[in-house]
Amino acid sequence: MPLPTVLTFPNPVNEKAARVVAGGVVVLGVVTLLTQQWWLAVVLAVGFALRVAAGPRFSPLGRLAVHAIAPRFGAPRLVPGPPKRFAQAVGLAVSGGAAVAALGFGATGVASVLVGVLVVFATLESALGFCAGCWAFGHLMRLGVIPEETCAACNDLTLRQRDPQPA
Repeated sequence: MPLPTVLTFPNPVNEKAARVVAGGVVVLGVVTLLTQQWWLAVVLAVGFALRVAAGPRFSPLGRLAVHAIAPRFGAPRLVPGPPKRFAQAVGLAVSGGAAVAALGFGATGVASVLVGVLVVFATLESALGFCAGCWAFGHLMRLGVIPEETCAACNDLTLRQRDPQPA
């Protein structure tokens, strides 16, 4: 595969798989907080980096979600990819910040807060289907910070495929 093809994010994205990935982030984040094993924040950050770069293609958690767990929840529920990629980038910034704070500066209190925030927002996505990064992406589009052409389906609900059954 040529490099540009390899480093692409899927569009659309199966929301059910994204929610499973968020559940995995919750588990890893809670384990990180309970054990104070800050190398796990690096694992979180690397997972986010892999998903930002290429969606689930190189992420073990992403592959598990897409190929093994999400299919058990029925037909995919497709949503636009760009907001999900933005949300993964926010997760990368937060988990990377936690790893740097804890391992680079010994600021485990700061790292705990950052991982705690990550756990809260990943729980919202996993359990309730509310993606805070996607919500912020929509607001940034409305403010003109993110160009409308980045995500045509974000502004036109008719371009989205929806699962006829609730998630």
